[in-house]
Amino acid sequence: MNADRRAAPALPRVHPTVVHMLADAAERDPHREALVCGERRLDYAGYLECVRAFAAELASAGARGERVATLLGNSIDACVAAFGTLAAGAQHVPLNPLYAPRELEFILRDAAPVALVVDEALAPAVSGLAREAGVRHLVVVGPGARRLDRCGATAAALLPLPAPDSLALLQYTGGTTGRPKGVDLAHRAVSINVSQREALLPSRPGERIVCMMPISHAYGMAMGLFLAAYCGGTLVILPRYAPDEVLATVERERITVFPGSPTVFVGLMAHPDFSRTDWSSVHTCYSGAAPLSAETLRRWREAVGAPVYEGYGQTEAGPVLTFNPVGGLVKPGSVGIPVPLTEIEIVDLATGRTVLGPGERGEIRARGPQCMTGYRNRPSETAEALRDGWLYTGDIGEFDADGYLYIRDRKKDMAIVGGYNVYPREVEEVLFLHPDVIDAAVVGVPDGYRGEALVAQVVLRAGARTPPDALAAHCAANLARFKVPSRILVVDALPKTSANKTDKNALRRALGVPTSADPSGRTP
Repeated sequence: MNADRRAAPALPRVHPTVVHMLADAAERDPHREALVCGERRLDYAGYLECVRAFAAELASAGARGERVATLLGNSIDACVAAFGTLAAGAQHVPLNPLYAPRELEFILRDAAPVALVVDEALAPAVSGLAREAGVRHLVVVGPGARRLDRCGATAAALLPLPAPDSLALLQYTGGTTGRPKGVDLAHRAVSINVSQREALLPSRPGERIVCMMPISHAYGMAMGLFLAAYCGGTLVILPRYAPDEVLATVERERITVFPGSPTVFVGLMAHPDFSRTDWSSVHTCYSGAAPLSAETLRRWREAVGAPVYEGYGQTEAGPVLTFNPVGGLVKPGSVGIPVPLTEIEIVDLATGRTVLGPGERGEIRARGPQCMTGYRNRPSETAEALRDGWLYTGDIGEFDADGYLYIRDRKKDMAIVGGYNVYPREVEEVLFLHPDVIDAAVVGVPDGYRGEALVAQVVLRAGARTPPDALAAHCAANLARFKVPSRILVVDALPKTSANKTDKNALRRALGVPTSADPSGRTP
């Protein structure tokens, strides 16, 4: 079934790049507050001036046409660094500060950035890695170093704006081979996806948007950094998700748009101050990064008074593919309808070519101008994901008779932990690095707070007595926190298939996790 039967609203204004978007917002209302982070505030005139100054600095360092990585927590510096990199004509490589040195080393070598912009607290741990990876320039930011929003009054004129077809972002996502994959996105794809999302979720001029999601994450960029620039709104940045501060910020800053995730919604509703918080300024909430239960959606709307619009996407798709539309039918449990200029089909799992009808489950494939150009340095994986003009998502879903999409499972062996994609293969490879581990398997299991949690089962060499907490510490030393299994079980053997491969469906069944779809692809 082709899901464009239900016509999407017309596409609103599209900027050639998100840098044009920011420049337009500064021209329209230069004195409007653009960024807030604690006591630090910056208006659009100052925002653009600092972006120009940092872009000129990067250009003079030879960044144009190259890549610039950022390793920054949520801050005004992170926003200026992101737009400054793009304005310099460089490709932005946002890195998650939670990454372990082992992960950072691989990405820096793969991305080969000419410069790394890093928080001063992280600089001592990564400067050596950056140097060994060939990074020529290290820009350290922080209260004890420098601030990118203090550019003075001598900022350079805006450099030639980037070409829409040049590369804008290189965002790393987990890989089925155990190594992260870098997703190449062009400026045109990133910018048009903002307008596509806007068609289904129209913002109002001057929105006040809370940003607690990592700005380094595709969701935080799309639903925070770029959304604010598009509507000329105020991005209220929290360094991290802390329920007390989120609730206080909603009241203090009179937040109007609240992008969240199931983990955030569940966590806040369990907080003792939730019912005492004044939510009257909030008119719209978004949910992404992981499936949202219908019960959570219902409870949130009853308590807050504002609807939650759930959507679906992935880094490879710019990232937004669908959303429940504002002003249209909202279906609990569904991720909505395709954004404009986007086709989505459900195809059979065996060949990926037979298009299935309503109520039939299969792999979701999509095509539209927001999709990636490919994976950096991964020709075989690019060829597997991009076939005949379609992006094969690896997710399993179905359409209903109205053309609303439902996500049912994942074809890929992947878990979504607190909104982050985690490929069990990567965690397994780290477990295999431990000298006492001779076999290991990791699966995702439902978790009421994080969406999913990781459970590892390991087999130790004969005579070894390594306890699970030591294995967890080993994982924590080599992986970001969200990739560390919540449970590690030491077992005598792992179940195997007839081909002597680890039978992960058997592991899931033993843990009480339903295993997917009936082979016909039809909904049970």
